[in-house]
Amino acid sequence: MRTDAPSLLQQLIRNKCVNEGTPESGHEHRSVATLQDYFGEEGTVFEPLPGRQSLIYRMEGSDPEAPSLALVPHLDVVPVDPAGWTVDPFGAEIVDGFIYGRGALDMLNVTAAMAVAARPYVTGELTPRGDLLFIGVADEEGGGKYGAQPLVEDRWDLVHADYLLTEVAYPGLAYTTDPVVPVAVGEKGAFWSGLRAKGTPGHGSAPYGSDNALRKMVTAVNGLFETPAPVDISPEWEAFVSALDLDEDMKQGLTDPDRVDSAIDDLAVTDPLFARYAHAITHLTISPNMLDAGMKANIVADSADASVDIRALPGMDRSFVNSHLMKAMGSARDEIDIYPIQDMESTISTTANPLWDAIGDSIENLDGHRNLLPAMMNVATDARFWRKKGTISYGVGRFDDRMTFSEMLSLFHGHDERVSVESVDRTTELYEQVLSRFLQT
Repeated sequence: MRTDAPSLLQQLIRNKCVNEGTPESGHEHRSVATLQDYFGEEGTVFEPLPGRQSLIYRMEGSDPEAPSLALVPHLDVVPVDPAGWTVDPFGAEIVDGFIYGRGALDMLNVTAAMAVAARPYVTGELTPRGDLLFIGVADEEGGGKYGAQPLVEDRWDLVHADYLLTEVAYPGLAYTTDPVVPVAVGEKGAFWSGLRAKGTPGHGSAPYGSDNALRKMVTAVNGLFETPAPVDISPEWEAFVSALDLDEDMKQGLTDPDRVDSAIDDLAVTDPLFARYAHAITHLTISPNMLDAGMKANIVADSADASVDIRALPGMDRSFVNSHLMKAMGSARDEIDIYPIQDMESTISTTANPLWDAIGDSIENLDGHRNLLPAMMNVATDARFWRKKGTISYGVGRFDDRMTFSEMLSLFHGHDERVSVESVDRTTELYEQVLSRFLQT
């Protein structure tokens, strides 16, 4: 089966909708124009800032009582360092059956596949029983403040839905005897935090006894790196591990709070990428990623700021996060102010519902099994905004066997991001069947 999706994916990559986290970046209007041309319909454009456009199509169902379904891909991509790539990151070249480009996996492959599956409904060729929405959103890579968040908070009348499909679409697992399709059912919370230290300026040539803000910050950040992170073993992780073809001792270790760290260390010897995922799904993770201090090399730093990426499991709120930060900073804790940059608690959806059944039926029809494996995500997605409104939300795809779960994790925001043409077509076929079964056309 060959669909329009690979060609559409190439166009979306070439649009270069790079989100640098600034209001003026993103340029999602480029991909909105591409999608409008593909659908042949203008749709509704939501634009809180110039160029930061989201595109919404709402196809009214024939039965007002039938459940509604939203397809919510994003249009923006993260920045890229071309020096680390073997091809032009925005050339969308096809090499050995793979489409290369920034956003190929995160998540323009899904954007293209969803657009192709939704097009017959947008054009009126097919009529859904319940409402169907296609919502191509801006600013997902910046936290959704110019996209999904204001759409849900200010235009719920336009984007409300009972069920939703978005990212992440995962390939199959290497550690299973039988084929398994991971389905993203929830995600960790993001509690990005800023740390600030104050000091007293002075001449850098006489540092003895000086009140250096950078010294305080370095002590605090070192504590964050070195202090063991809190562990929590969720029912979702236990179910996930139970499906893996690992020896029993390893499986027991990965689900035992007292043994999980050593089990992950053992796993990292043979599969460091999967070990990184296992650690993220079982721990509160703390990653100090930015540090800024002082005014000049010969002036004692009078201020220092650090930005920390913190991801929390279900049940871990801001007070829990701050308590751990204070403990981890040790002797510097009284000299550091903590301020939130972004607070988003973990969200998760149940699996006993018509959309889960439609996905299972579709996989069974296409691949001869219905082995769906609920998976937690260590990343944040726009699904969280809808989940807080009660919407059941999943991420799912259908890949060929040319990429493993672990390899895909390394390509998210990485060099030579790519997806096979066949996987794009297979994912498109899955969405077409899910729409048909769920909407009962």
